[in-house]
Amino acid sequence: MTGRRRLGLVAATATLLAAAPLSVIFDSWVWLMQCILAVGLVAGAAVLTRTLRIPGWGQALAMVLTLLLVLTWMFPSGDEILGLIPGPDTFEHFGQLFGQAGEDTRNYGVPVPDRDALQFITVLGVGGCAIAVDLLTVGMRKPALAGLPMLAIYSVPVAIFVDSVPAVPFIVGAIGFLWLLVADNVDRVRRFGRRFTGDGRDVDVWEPSPLAAAGRRLAAVGVAAAVLLPLVVPGLTTGLLSRLTQVGTGGAGSGFGGGGNGRVNLFSSLSGSLTQSETKDMIQVTTNEEDPFYLRLAVADVVNAQGFANRTPTGQQVTRGLPDPRQTRRPGVQFAEYKASVKILDLTMAFAPIYSTPVATDELGAAWNFDPNTQVVFSTRTTTRDKEYSFDYVRANYRPEALRESQPVTDDTLRALTTVPKDAVVEQLVAGLIKGKETDYDKVMAIYNHFSRDNGFTYNLQTTSGTSGSEIAAFLQNKAGYCQQYAAAMAWMVRQAGIPARVAFGFTRGGDRDGNTWTITNRNAHAWTEVYFDGFGWVPFDATPVSGVVGSTRSAWAPDVDAPDPVESSSTTPTAPNATSSGGATDLERPDRNFDDPALAGGGGTGSSGGSTTALWIVGIAALLIALLLVPALRRSLTRRRRHAATVKELQPVTPLAATGATDITVTTETTQARADAHAAWDELIDTMIDYRVPIDPTETPRVTAQRLVREAELESQPAESATLLGRAEERARYARRPLQGGELTEALTHVRKGLSRSATRRTRLVATLMPPSVMLRWRLATGDASAVAMGFFSRIRESLVRFSPRRLLASRAR
Repeated sequence: MTGRRRLGLVAATATLLAAAPLSVIFDSWVWLMQCILAVGLVAGAAVLTRTLRIPGWGQALAMVLTLLLVLTWMFPSGDEILGLIPGPDTFEHFGQLFGQAGEDTRNYGVPVPDRDALQFITVLGVGGCAIAVDLLTVGMRKPALAGLPMLAIYSVPVAIFVDSVPAVPFIVGAIGFLWLLVADNVDRVRRFGRRFTGDGRDVDVWEPSPLAAAGRRLAAVGVAAAVLLPLVVPGLTTGLLSRLTQVGTGGAGSGFGGGGNGRVNLFSSLSGSLTQSETKDMIQVTTNEEDPFYLRLAVADVVNAQGFANRTPTGQQVTRGLPDPRQTRRPGVQFAEYKASVKILDLTMAFAPIYSTPVATDELGAAWNFDPNTQVVFSTRTTTRDKEYSFDYVRANYRPEALRESQPVTDDTLRALTTVPKDAVVEQLVAGLIKGKETDYDKVMAIYNHFSRDNGFTYNLQTTSGTSGSEIAAFLQNKAGYCQQYAAAMAWMVRQAGIPARVAFGFTRGGDRDGNTWTITNRNAHAWTEVYFDGFGWVPFDATPVSGVVGSTRSAWAPDVDAPDPVESSSTTPTAPNATSSGGATDLERPDRNFDDPALAGGGGTGSSGGSTTALWIVGIAALLIALLLVPALRRSLTRRRRHAATVKELQPVTPLAATGATDITVTTETTQARADAHAAWDELIDTMIDYRVPIDPTETPRVTAQRLVREAELESQPAESATLLGRAEERARYARRPLQGGELTEALTHVRKGLSRSATRRTRLVATLMPPSVMLRWRLATGDASAVAMGFFSRIRESLVRFSPRRLLASRAR
């Protein structure tokens, strides 16, 4: 393979390595398989065109067409010509994928699931960068400029993450770029001449060049400096320094996941938290309130055809103070002030969980902001990982009579929160529920009371999550779902009635209480509805059945619709639900069920099976990697055993050489076998010298090689005598009529190997054992020979095609 073709393959591999940071964006590795296939085919097209000596513009055109065909095959529209050639409908489909990718980036948080639009953009981007890197590296011989498209790939996760991309993907990408530079430099040196050392000696095939070793050291220092430099530069509040000291991995925590600037799909994150098979402690909160309400994280108040979504929050730093609703006290509302402290156990988010409504914070710092419209605490520079903070908050208690006095909103900003897409089912249902209701509160209560057991509504986790109009209509007809669907459906219906509403996300207090401290898990993730009443602000309503949520709380203005008796207190805590209740959730449906309980194992299996399967996969992959790493050592061991078997003394008749006077030498009855034994012992000695980095000179005789081995390896006593014996045996096998043969050759090999091991460094011994250079050299030579044979075959085919001319056929027919 020529240098240009080899450099093209290195450029393709370096591009894939540069795409390693994209692994933090996706939830699976499907995108990587698609990128490997696309980049591999593009690189194959480049190699083929260069083999046929097509000009540079033809090479670029071939790579672009190959990428287009790959995209058409991976993301078909269904109207392709012959199933592969793109047509007008294909490009229209690609345009739709572009538009859908924009929607997915707004609706999904990191890590994103397998979405065709996002995978299309990824394959297109990585494939395009592979073409640019190839043209810059091979066509223009400017490998340094090839770092720009590779940097463009790295900038994607940097722009999405709140904190820095983890260090490992960055190191992998940097290694790919450095490999590209080294490959280009090696190709230039090969064009110049042979490698040599400073003393004028040629560098052996297996011996690394001193300049190459220096380059590797400089590359390692450069990568280490790029990773460690942010740790010592003062004033950096983002990047690796903050990630290690404050933020963490930026997405490795549990719960709702992470996302920059509030761009996280709260619905999908909530669904993932409730359906996880493993229960994790996420938050510890201590409050002096006896019956606390829900911890709030974020709010979804934007509705489109895809459902509810959260907008990017805006606000000022919490250190500048928070608004106090008691300053605009209205009759019919009672406020009670409490204090709470939060300790994050396993939650990495750009939103801080707080109770509604905070009036003061402590230990959050200037990196956190407060949005007065959504009443959420957020950050654009850090996350909640391992955070501890405290805050003061007020709990509002609304009298239903006062809420009935609220007038319809007239503010245009609030009126915008009453718009929803057209849905005939929802419109008809809401019109029937609010018919005859005069006040906003009565309309809201009519909708709220609709989600009752008497109307057939039940709690069930085993249902398709959805927030779009058609899915909400399906939920209202099927009447089975969990908090996500109840909250979205009620907010949708309240908006349909012309009243501002939104969906709030957070956690219930759960059931694990120790004094004033509540331990909240991922099972306590929850969603509820907030309705705006003029003069009162945002008032919470939770339509999810009480029996389905541990830690569920009801109030006087929004009582439990399934309770047998009216709720008299302002805040009640339901007792443990009855598993046989027709409207409640069974133990298998509850989000906080114990997956390790054998009593719940029936039907769905134990929750630990997923973890056990994952552990088995990890162990299996680790064992496979170890086995692959041991292949060279195993190959070397088998070769040594075969050679030793050939030189071991066998029980067969021998003939003394009395005629020559050499009574101390024995020969086999078969001279041919004796020579083969001596050659096997000598081959083993040569491989042992290669393994221990002793130079080999093919022009030397066996005796001179043995003497040099004794001298350079500083062998003494028995190892030195054994090396001399092996050299003499090989010399006699080559030139004498009667070669030397006997069991002493095996013992001599053992003594020489032990002597070389004692004089070698620890690193040399380790490499000789695990990755024997003799085996690696033999494999490299075999690979080179196979490549030469293949290239010769393809060259003959190319010459045949070049010699072929249609004119000859036409001329022969003319005759």
